Amino acid sequence: MSDLTDLGIKQIRDGVRSGEFSAREVAEAHIDKVAAAKPLNAFLIETPDHALAAAESADKAKAAGDDLAPLAGVPIGMKDLFCTQGVMARSCSQILEGFTPQYESTVSDKLFAAGAGMLGKLNMDQFAMGSSNETSAYGNVVSPWRRSDANGNKANTDMSPGGSSGGSSSAVAARLCPGATGTDTGGSIRQPAAFTGISGIKPTYGRCSRWGIIAFSSSLDQAGSMARDVTDCAIMLEAMAGYDPKDATSLDAPVPNWEAALSGDLKGKRVGIPKEYRIDGTSEEINALWDQGAQWLRDAGAEVVEVSLPHTQYALPAYYIIAPAEASSNLARYDGVRYGARELPEGAGLQDMYAATRAAGFGDEVKRRIMIGTYVLSAGFYDAYYTQAQKVRALIARDFDRVWEHCDVILTPTAPSASFGLGEKTDDPLSMYLNDVFAVPASLAGLPAMSVPGGLSSEGLPLGLQIVGKAMDEQGVLNAGLAIEQRAGFTARPEQWW
Repeated sequence: MSDLTDLGIKQIRDGVRSGEFSAREVAEAHIDKVAAAKPLNAFLIETPDHALAAAESADKAKAAGDDLAPLAGVPIGMKDLFCTQGVMARSCSQILEGFTPQYESTVSDKLFAAGAGMLGKLNMDQFAMGSSNETSAYGNVVSPWRRSDANGNKANTDMSPGGSSGGSSSAVAARLCPGATGTDTGGSIRQPAAFTGISGIKPTYGRCSRWGIIAFSSSLDQAGSMARDVTDCAIMLEAMAGYDPKDATSLDAPVPNWEAALSGDLKGKRVGIPKEYRIDGTSEEINALWDQGAQWLRDAGAEVVEVSLPHTQYALPAYYIIAPAEASSNLARYDGVRYGARELPEGAGLQDMYAATRAAGFGDEVKRRIMIGTYVLSAGFYDAYYTQAQKVRALIARDFDRVWEHCDVILTPTAPSASFGLGEKTDDPLSMYLNDVFAVPASLAGLPAMSVPGGLSSEGLPLGLQIVGKAMDEQGVLNAGLAIEQRAGFTARPEQWW
């Protein structure tokens, strides 16, 4: 039998159903793999009992001849901002240290109802604010990948797994779990997927409930799936999605059977290449892969056309006004009174306690964004900044609406570069923010978007391609991703060093 940790979601699901192996064998193999991967710092909390209980349930159902749940026997990782009943959910911030939810987020509840078992809680950028997984209060996540020099020798530099879902991307790429939940506010599923050579999809805003997910930017946050191929992402997303009356922004629409409708045949489809995405500073390797991706889609039967998204250049500045503004509002609830950490200096009054708790509990990046957000929402600057940014957002959404008259999906790079070494960009926040330049427009417009691996850089690091689709057309995005996956033939995996 091959190593069970090399199997993806579909392979595990089908293998358990056929009796090729038991769910318990799968769970135990992954539990052992997680326990041996401490140098990656991907899992902060391990929950082997949860994974084993789900496996036991699957095996009992199989033995009894009952129908198995869609994800029966599949162990997954859970990003730390999903509230999980009886297991700490800290959003990787000290201000939530000790917070143990007594309820289940809708997404995790759906996954568990579908038969999935939880291997543990995954590290991430604090409150999902970051592009490199260096802002966690519990240490950096390390990518399982290593870059090579011109002679092919692996360097010892710890590489970024991307962010904010860096624990998820690192764990999936390192074969610690076949799939993991992620959240995407401005690229936090897609960019880490690209950095680690896996697939990740952000669905249409509202497809997955936000109830029980610790909020960063409420009009942008969206849960999605991360796995090693497109099919596995479709299977997992199908279990996660669906209407939730507890979330006012949840879409009341049926969840399609995305897996069953998967097809890499794009005959009759048009793929748009936005000319505004040809920006200075993007590596030649990225542009070459982009051109190759367009050819792969032609080979799949699609027509490739140039399109224009004229307000693209304003997307990143608009995002870094809107997201911090919403963050400053959402994070005001952390005051040391109701839950989480509390700092109470001797003789302190209420305001002193608030200030001391937030000073000690929030990290530097979170404080930076709270201050930016508070500034742009202040009485003298609200119209000049926040209102203008929302107008720009509307223009960006209108650009996409007009583009769909000419194409069915859009192809772009996922990120402007391959992964970088941890610590190499921490002193330059603006450079870090630019990592999301290709991902942010789809987030502002609430559109489904996916990253799939396309190849390796000259340093042997994964590079990703992004597909953006029309609202509610996850199927079109998944099919285009599958077409690229079939033609890219990406089979590279990190060499184990941890």
